[in-house]
Amino acid sequence: MKRSHIIAITIIAVAIGALVGSLYDSSTYADLDQALANPGKEYHVVGVLDRSAEIVYEPSLNASLTTFTMQDLQGKKCKVHLAKAKPQDFERSERLVLIGEANAQGEFEARDMLMKCPSKYNEDNRVEG
Repeated sequence: MKRSHIIAITIIAVAIGALVGSLYDSSTYADLDQALANPGKEYHVVGVLDRSAEIVYEPSLNASLTTFTMQDLQGKKCKVHLAKAKPQDFERSERLVLIGEANAQGEFEARDMLMKCPSKYNEDNRVEG
């Protein structure tokens, strides 16, 4: 076999291995019941901020921790520990996607969060001209 063939086969094998590894480690979308039933497994959980519960962010104690309560789309509530500073306009968010895993205490440990905020281009705010 030529040296170029061996190099090409090696590159293809490494690419296949990387693809299989990334598929194995990827998280899936779930509700809180499924995430809490499988502590330690990473999920994407969609829900809304529970505005009736307290949001705790104390940068003097830990600038990388925000604690709040989220309600998933099925209505289940759960305490969340987000390993990031409190995002700007967090209270105005319409929808949250938490990326993380449940812990043994029945709380969700989020390493990242995506927010859908209200659009500033709503139909209600249009100016007729």
